[in-house]
Amino acid sequence: MFQDTATVESSKFARPQPMNRRRGGLKWKITSMFSGLILALGLLVIGIVYYFTNSALQKQVDLRSAAIATNLADAAAAFVSRKSTLELDALVGKYGRLDGVAYALVQNPKGDILASSMQPFPAELKEKSAASQSSRVTNIRGKTVYETHAGVLDGQLGMVRVGIWAESVQEDMRSTLIPIVGLIAACLALSIGLSAMLASKTTRPILELKAIADDISRGRLDTAVSIKSNDEVGELGRSLERMRASLRAAMIRLNRE
Repeated sequence: MFQDTATVESSKFARPQPMNRRRGGLKWKITSMFSGLILALGLLVIGIVYYFTNSALQKQVDLRSAAIATNLADAAAAFVSRKSTLELDALVGKYGRLDGVAYALVQNPKGDILASSMQPFPAELKEKSAASQSSRVTNIRGKTVYETHAGVLDGQLGMVRVGIWAESVQEDMRSTLIPIVGLIAACLALSIGLSAMLASKTTRPILELKAIADDISRGRLDTAVSIKSNDEVGELGRSLERMRASLRAAMIRLNRE
């Protein structure tokens, strides 16, 4: 009789929240926290990869442009000195057809165009004076071009100017970055899945202890608490078991009296 009354009284004050809401809340809080950290780290890695890949590709473009301009200047020196216009045109046209090359041209020391691979000759390139910088960014017919200069016979016979389409650089960047970004995205998805599994594994013993505490609050003291763990959750389980055993012993003594 006394036990039934205690059970009713304990049930009156103990109104646990629904298990499903508590279960989902704790699990998804942990999952969202880990997922947010993983996504932030992934975005940081993607940004770093993009920065260094862009820098590396730009450096490769500069080196390639400089190599083309230097080779063209060395090959054109003999034709410019002999004033062999046909051979110079053929040479410049050959370099202008290289992959990614927008144009190639040769100027005399006064800035007059001796040969050009781009016809009709763009008005943007009609510069009488040679630029002082070795490279620059310009626009040809609405498209961005990276231009590199090289002197013909150390500038005594004129200057070579070679332009590289920016689109080719961007295509190289995309072809390099897309596989890397895809691999990073796959790793992020796998990490988020693992974080969900970790959250489920972490919350399982806590939810079990919660269910046992609900049973104790309803006066069900016959089920022993068995949490095999050496961490804080295990300590909580053992404390709950001691409390259950003490309550059960007290109830038995009261019933005997």
